[in-house]
Amino acid sequence: MSVLDEYKNDFLLLVEAGFIAINQTDEDSTMKLFKAAEMLDKTNPLTKIGFGYLALHKLELKKAITAFEEVLKKNPKNDMAKAFLGIAISMTPKNMVKGEKLLEETLKSDDKEVKKLAGIALDFVDKFIKKEPTPVEPKKKKGK
Repeated sequence: MSVLDEYKNDFLLLVEAGFIAINQTDEDSTMKLFKAAEMLDKTNPLTKIGFGYLALHKLELKKAITAFEEVLKKNPKNDMAKAFLGIAISMTPKNMVKGEKLLEETLKSDDKEVKKLAGIALDFVDKFIKKEPTPVEPKKKKGK
């Protein structure tokens, strides 16, 4: 029995604390908590989703997309990863429609919290991302 075995039951506590640390903008604690959780269970996708969620909060969209795609490569039915991937992709101007489609797919999830997240994200896309001009586009000059 290794030293880590006695802490296996703490995996979900570490992951949950990591997500809380993200929401409190405590990146240092987030990294430590997710890495500790990863040491306890390298195969659980929640740590990879956590690292992706951190990247999403920092608007490091490419990094977030990569993390969520890695989870989906191993388990295409992971609705949490799919919802977060949809959010990240919908925030990239060239792929907004692809992100919207992913979010619409996750609206069919059996998980009511994932459904709720996808619905809120789609509302955000409609109200803020699709709005002309998008935040990354310069304002169009009149007469041109």
